[in-house]
Amino acid sequence: MTAQLVPARHPLDPEPTASTKARAVFVLGLVGLLTGPLVGGVIPATVALLLARQTAREAYAAGGYLTGGKWIRRGRKLAWAGLVLALTSLVVAMIAGLLHLAAAPVGTDFAPGTD
Repeated sequence: MTAQLVPARHPLDPEPTASTKARAVFVLGLVGLLTGPLVGGVIPATVALLLARQTAREAYAAGGYLTGGKWIRRGRKLAWAGLVLALTSLVVAMIAGLLHLAAAPVGTDFAPGTD
């Protein structure tokens, strides 16, 4: 069994820190997923995707000293799932509305014997 050597850090290198924005992306993605069927999930899911883009750029620019990539990826997946659920519920509501309109009688319904 070979031991992997960890490169020594320079004493002036900053300590890696967790990104608070990455957790916010995850939470917003989760809220977007949970409220997606109510169509209200579109807003938090969209904010999560925009914040994920910004946070990923910041993490890349930090050169490995800003952690939270897994939280960003999970938040993105949840946000996209919330958007898909919102879109699906909109389509189902539109189809139900169209079926309701198709079943309704068209025109005026006169009583028999009236001209």
